[in-house]
Amino acid sequence: MYTFKTRLSKISKTNGAVILANDYDPSVKNLETKTIQNIKKLHPYLCGIKLNFHLLLPLSGKDILKINKTAHKYGLQTIADIKLNDIGNTNRVTAEHLWNLGFDAVIANPIMGLDSLKNLVKSAHKNKKGVITLCHMSAPEAKLSYDMEVKMGKKQQLYQLFLNWALTAKVDGIVVGATFPKIIQHCSKKAGKNLSIFSPGVGTQGGSANEVMSSGTNYLIVGRTILNSKNPVNVAKELQLQSFGK
Repeated sequence: MYTFKTRLSKISKTNGAVILANDYDPSVKNLETKTIQNIKKLHPYLCGIKLNFHLLLPLSGKDILKINKTAHKYGLQTIADIKLNDIGNTNRVTAEHLWNLGFDAVIANPIMGLDSLKNLVKSAHKNKKGVITLCHMSAPEAKLSYDMEVKMGKKQQLYQLFLNWALTAKVDGIVVGATFPKIIQHCSKKAGKNLSIFSPGVGTQGGSANEVMSSGTNYLIVGRTILNSKNPVNVAKELQLQSFGK
């Protein structure tokens, strides 16, 4: 079985580099049905689907398994976006539950510390699963935390420390918001081909798909721009083309 990183790269070569952030507002009903409908309708233009905490919590394990099986039927990779961050044993048990539910990767918060992150990556890779860590998020207030200056051997900004930890722990990718293209450039230059950059924030939050792809982003994470549009298929198609650099 291929690794998560390889599986995602393989499908992106034909389907483009768009990951659907299937993050509906809590008021939306029939979450399982709507999510499966999205997969069936949009899969030709996606390489993966991301499910956030607020979508996962209302669903049963049976619902989540069905969603993941449907995504896999069309070759899509599935990512549990729970910002995992705890002690080693809790991280391991949580990840095992996610793998049993059919997920291919988890998004984690590196604030857990380098040793815990290394252990999480090691156990995930043993199961051919992936770990994506936060580096710099897309919301404007992210500057208040991720741009903080920290002293860990040397003075640097928090996102730079998180980037170094991601490389040291050999995670599969990092999250860098599409609203911060200069930071994407910095991370891309330092990381090279050692990890992939996943960028949320295109469209609704103001990020430009063309700009971030040219800055070094590997995968676009797009939610409301697709979900709230009058024609989700057309929007997904356009983003697919932009992810190919067309």
